[in-house]
Amino acid sequence: MKVILTQDIKSVGKKGQIIDASDGYARNYLIPKKLAVVADATNLNELKTKQDANKYKHDMTMANAKELAEKMKKFEITFKIKAGDNGKTFGSVTAKDIASELAKKYFVEVDKKKVCLDDAIKTLGVYNVEIKLFEGISGILKVNIIAE
Repeated sequence: MKVILTQDIKSVGKKGQIIDASDGYARNYLIPKKLAVVADATNLNELKTKQDANKYKHDMTMANAKELAEKMKKFEITFKIKAGDNGKTFGSVTAKDIASELAKKYFVEVDKKKVCLDDAIKTLGVYNVEIKLFEGISGILKVNIIAE
């Protein structure tokens, strides 16, 4: 019996996948527990519609991320921090600081986990910081640290 899985089932398949299950397994376990529905014309059409909608949403998100990555090349964020004579700062600039400043200045909401910093910035200078926007797409942001 052909069924469409409504949830991920270990060693059986993933959500939205059409599988060929034995009649007893499908009627007595999968369908009563709402883990699957029968693959009739209505359910197949509904599945295709959902897949098309998800693909469209994914494509639009990817296009927006590419566009933002291009815009981000022109963005520059400046932090004024107290510093000593040797260029060492009294404090540091973290991924959280960069994400919040990006939201304030350019209205771009980015999770601090998407800001790729190995360690907090603790010296004066100009840094190129990578920000992951979407799967495989990242933008480079110019961060300028100057003495107060």
